[in-house]
Amino acid sequence: MATAQVVNLSNEILKKLEIDGVEDTRTSLRKIGSKIVKRSTTPSEKVQSLLDQEENTQNGQFRLFSEIQELNIERGEMIWRETARYIKFEELVEDGGSRWSKPHVASFLLHSAFELRRLLLSGIVMFDMPVLSLYRVIDLVLVDLGENYNLSVDEKFKVKKVLLARHQHQHQRDRERRKKAFIKVNPFSSSQTSTSSLEDIPDAKQNLKFMKKIPEGTEASNILVGGVESLEKTIVAFVRLSEAVMLDELTEVPVKSRFIFILLGPLGPKSAENGFHEIGRAMAALMSDEVFCEVAYHARDKSHIIAGIDEFLNAIIAIPPSEWDPAVRIEPPASVPSQDRRKRPPEKFIIAVDGDTEEQRLREYSGLVRTGVLFGGLVNDVKRKVPFYVSDFKDAFALQTIASWIFLYFACLSPIITFGGLLSEATGKSMAAIESLLSGLICGVIYGFFSGQPLSILGSTGPVLIFETIIYDFCEAMTWDYLSFRFWIGTWTSIILLTLVSIDASAFVSYITRFTDENFAILVTLIYIYKAFENVWAIKSKFPINLDINSMNITNCTSTGKNKTISQFLIMTNSSITDNATMQFLNGSSTEGCLEPPHHPGIFFMSLFLFLGTFFISIQLKYFKNARFFSSRVRQYLSDFSITIAICSMALLDFYVGIPTPKLEIPHELKPTLPDRGWIIFPFNGNPLYTVFVAIFPALLGTILIFMDQQITAVIVNRKEHNFRKGCGYHLDLFVLAILIQICSIMGLPWFVAATVLSITHVNSLKRETECTAPGDKPQFLGVREQRVTHILIFLSIGLSIFLSPVLEHLPMPVLYGVFLYMGVTSLKGLQFFDRICLLFTPMKYQPDYIYLRQVPIRKVHIFTIIQLTCLIGMWLIKSFRQTSIFFPLMLVVMIAIRKSLDFVFTKKELRALDDLWPQNNQIQRIEESRCWMSKYILGPKLIPRREHLDTIEV
Repeated sequence: MATAQVVNLSNEILKKLEIDGVEDTRTSLRKIGSKIVKRSTTPSEKVQSLLDQEENTQNGQFRLFSEIQELNIERGEMIWRETARYIKFEELVEDGGSRWSKPHVASFLLHSAFELRRLLLSGIVMFDMPVLSLYRVIDLVLVDLGENYNLSVDEKFKVKKVLLARHQHQHQRDRERRKKAFIKVNPFSSSQTSTSSLEDIPDAKQNLKFMKKIPEGTEASNILVGGVESLEKTIVAFVRLSEAVMLDELTEVPVKSRFIFILLGPLGPKSAENGFHEIGRAMAALMSDEVFCEVAYHARDKSHIIAGIDEFLNAIIAIPPSEWDPAVRIEPPASVPSQDRRKRPPEKFIIAVDGDTEEQRLREYSGLVRTGVLFGGLVNDVKRKVPFYVSDFKDAFALQTIASWIFLYFACLSPIITFGGLLSEATGKSMAAIESLLSGLICGVIYGFFSGQPLSILGSTGPVLIFETIIYDFCEAMTWDYLSFRFWIGTWTSIILLTLVSIDASAFVSYITRFTDENFAILVTLIYIYKAFENVWAIKSKFPINLDINSMNITNCTSTGKNKTISQFLIMTNSSITDNATMQFLNGSSTEGCLEPPHHPGIFFMSLFLFLGTFFISIQLKYFKNARFFSSRVRQYLSDFSITIAICSMALLDFYVGIPTPKLEIPHELKPTLPDRGWIIFPFNGNPLYTVFVAIFPALLGTILIFMDQQITAVIVNRKEHNFRKGCGYHLDLFVLAILIQICSIMGLPWFVAATVLSITHVNSLKRETECTAPGDKPQFLGVREQRVTHILIFLSIGLSIFLSPVLEHLPMPVLYGVFLYMGVTSLKGLQFFDRICLLFTPMKYQPDYIYLRQVPIRKVHIFTIIQLTCLIGMWLIKSFRQTSIFFPLMLVVMIAIRKSLDFVFTKKELRALDDLWPQNNQIQRIEESRCWMSKYILGPKLIPRREHLDTIEV
């Protein structure tokens, strides 16, 4: 709009404000808005103004099922036969007429769209027709058709007869073929029997099976095209009903009809009939377009429909005919870009708001902004989570929850037992596997009930193990009781953590951006993958492979008898006779001193097979939901229970083969590992009184370990890509964790914090996708099933594992190693850092179309990746050495400093694309304060531009 027009319009608005007052601002704006519509010069502006003026616009909520029916004459009878259908993509009835085509992107001749526009200009367009039946629709349409096209009474009668002809849908033809096949098979059966058998074939006037593919609230658009003998002119009618109604069997599926498009013309050459067909396809493509669909719902006159077609043609992309085969059908894309830019009205009066505003609001909602009030962040977390507490249990009623529970139970059980074994060696059996299981039970259940983010899975970490080792060695050197000194360390750690909660220290988590959290996530993921292979290779060391067949049968026996000749004979003949009675008969000795052969080649190979078999079965079944076999429900069940199926199948195979592979070892009794300790730790137990104050210094280090491990995992879990709707709970999580550390210190149990890979796996196992998807449409990510039940059940089961030890002891460890490998590999998916590492080795012409590659030069992308990769290598080296691994969490602080220095290397736009922006020291004011006076008092909050529009808005 020109500058002079803006000034004139502004003066007019000011006059209205002076006359009507601020209360009538909206009314005045609507009146002036009508003038804006009249001044629109392009179809896009007219469409945008139309959609903006509608008070009850439901963006993205309008869904149409469009069906094309063409007029056919069979055996002298006119029939409307279904030839195509559209929900989002096009499906055509194949030339054979016996099946639907594969869903594909709709394509049509460009000339057909222009011809459709011309016909609608001269045809009739009727809005909000108040009818309840198809007969009434036809009567009202004929009245307008007769006036518009000067139809004679005879022509109107013929048109009515055509429109009232029988409708035959594609699924009904299948029923007719089954009837004919039945008659051929039973030509001599009695009529009564035949009739009875035919009644067993379900009546399919409407396709109820296809209804599950149609989203709820979808309405129908019926497109009727064809040539009529003795009709001299082409007639067109576009009808929108005031309310969607069921029009007999007009549509294939039982949905209410809202739109009817009629195109009838003279019955001419084959080219003319194809012309009608292509015009019908053009109309169906228009009705399946998101923007034109809204225009059709909101249009008030014919000009709006024409503007919608023109806007559609402006946005259309043509393919040169010499560069594409029209017979090739285009596969539906994985995702379709948003159409908001086509629907967005021209915000001419709104000053662009800083792009950090949305991030700032997100931080405020997540509780990552300091409140300035003691325990203010904790109070806000509780207020945020309480309204959803009941739904946290109701939302768990799904089969997906059971699958996640079983999978994560096995995934958590083995690390807890393994950590207990390492802890037993490091602490002189002060804490071992039984203490780890009990700690998992107590911490997991309490955390599941009261935490702010129950999707974070608790577990033990390497730095905590090193910390426990150092404290134990220090106590041994000072001759102090380890558990009593650890009691005070835990007490001070809890006090410090509660102090951090009181001052909203978790708000500093906002400085942990994608650069830092993805580096940490991919490091822990690589550790899982590396440890999985390392544990399998350790089986080879315990049970080595010996390719010398002769040496495998030697049995080393210590003969207690006097017949040494027999013993030498056994060795020389490679005999492995170890039966006690036989040995006594031969040389008067027994087999009590006989040792088993040192070589078991089958154990390692069987373990390797179980390890890889578990991994590949899990991976294949996980992505089986995208396969083409079985129904969608069966594929979804196989995908949800992929890990459970893999574990059970490999365990049964191991049991059937009978090779003694390493098995899971679980304690059998619920009692402390050390017989001289109880479940309650005495605060001193002979230690000096000053140990209370000495414990402050290791407690500071322990606090750093706990805080960093917990919050970095929380940041990864609470990513905005997961679309959590119940909010986060950083302060509440830390508060609950402080209480749990105190409980574990009193009972002498290991400390548990959020485990990164297990938490990521938990979130991935609970991701939800659309169940009702249009043919050809990829399932859309809906979010994560946010609930507390899986966390509670997982750790409740871990605590009860002691009583299930007779069954769990048959579970092969290589199977669990395969689960670890699966968790590590699947956790890499979705990490932008991993995608950018792959880009380093991908030629430019084969690089995927990532959004950041459009915004940042590839050279800058590689520089950012190499810096991040260097930091990853540094963290791996620090973790690898025992002397430095205790400082591993402190590396996160170094990572944050390195990320801050990148502000001097990359522009703000580049960092926004590759990473998250840091919170600014001078907080950005709210949008209401940043607007100009005109947008504040005239346009109001309804027209706040979206984030993606801020950089391009004109003033």
